[in-house]
Amino acid sequence: MDGSNGLRDLERIVEEGEEDLRAAAVGCGEGCGGELALRAVASGRGCARLLALGMLLALGACAPLPQRAGVPTRWEPSPNFDARRPNFVIVHHTSNDTTEQALRTLTDQTRKVSAHYLIGRDGTIWQLVDERARAWHAGQSFWGGSTDLNSASLGIELDNTGDEPYPQAQVDALVALLEDVRQRLGIPAANVLGHGDVAPRRKTDPGRLFPWRTLAHRGFGLWCDPPWPDTANAMDPLLGLRALGYDISDPQAAIAAFRRHYRPQDMGLVLTASDAGLIRCLLEQEMPAGQGN
Repeated sequence: MDGSNGLRDLERIVEEGEEDLRAAAVGCGEGCGGELALRAVASGRGCARLLALGMLLALGACAPLPQRAGVPTRWEPSPNFDARRPNFVIVHHTSNDTTEQALRTLTDQTRKVSAHYLIGRDGTIWQLVDERARAWHAGQSFWGGSTDLNSASLGIELDNTGDEPYPQAQVDALVALLEDVRQRLGIPAANVLGHGDVAPRRKTDPGRLFPWRTLAHRGFGLWCDPPWPDTANAMDPLLGLRALGYDISDPQAAIAAFRRHYRPQDMGLVLTASDAGLIRCLLEQEMPAGQGN
């Protein structure tokens, strides 16, 4: 085979994937030579250009190729982006007797369940998944119109059977972690929720014994102590639950989740006027300042 023709053929083959390689280089950035490789491709000719394209191929090890649309598009990568940020925190309990059992479950590839963090009864914090990655903790879920909380949240597992009080060391560690997360990611207080809130038909964690009031007083989650406002029939409490974020397609499941979170001493499944007052109070806390009536 003629050498010059072979070089051109090889260059053509590599260049067929150049758009995706360029995108990978932009995603990789300066830390692994992405910008250098792009400049070399732009200025190189012949062997030099081919070597530069080879550099782009090597960048596949540090940055994935872009996810492309299923219809024909032209790729023109922009450098103006950063990693997606979670905007919710979902709190769970493990239902396990020991942290070792929980770790085995959350790291077992066959179980297909994980969380970003696990906090032991003694306050030890394990990180299991990069915060930028989608951990498998919420499953089928709903909150305020969002139907995939895994893609929008951090999952925090607390080592607890669901029937025992949460130790102070564990609660203190959770608060410290939430303070760190809030400082870095700015997750709103109202977006700290329980698994039972976002999956009321399937889940009850972190359970009736979880100290939501304590967390709310530290700035994580909503809480209202009585007396609550007198609604005087001005609000349908079930619609109020939907306004908070609950999936009310199964009203009894939504009511049970609401009471477990905000009125754990009263687990009745009929919403009352006092519930309506509590819901109104929670909604007023959730509403940004200046947007109330």
